[in-house]
Amino acid sequence: MLRHLVPASLRAPFARYSHAVEVPAGARLLLVSGQLGIAPDEVVPESAEEQAALCFRAISACLAEAGMSAADVVRLNAYVTDRAHMTGYMAARDRFVADPPPASTLMIVSGFTRPEFKVEVEALAARLDERPEPA
Repeated sequence: MLRHLVPASLRAPFARYSHAVEVPAGARLLLVSGQLGIAPDEVVPESAEEQAALCFRAISACLAEAGMSAADVVRLNAYVTDRAHMTGYMAARDRFVADPPPASTLMIVSGFTRPEFKVEVEALAARLDERPEPA
């Protein structure tokens, strides 16, 4: 079982995230590469929120392929190219994350490989599969 930590001795999180998530020994880990806001048909939406929604759709597909869901995400690392994109990113993130939320970091960067990209998100997921005891 994942343990989400929000110590009372720390300031409450600024947004919907946990200060830390403990992953128990024996859990399967899934590391999802940074996903950009581009659709399979190569369309890149203009808004940061729509790009972030595509990032989370791609992360969801990777999770599903591994038999996981948003509830298994223990950490998100996100990057936006301007403070103005934080609100849109956070709206898309809040629709994606489960309760309790994962640990999370948001950074402002100077850019990505193509100038139209505004958001990139990577994820770390962990799942402790219940296995029957050997007979």
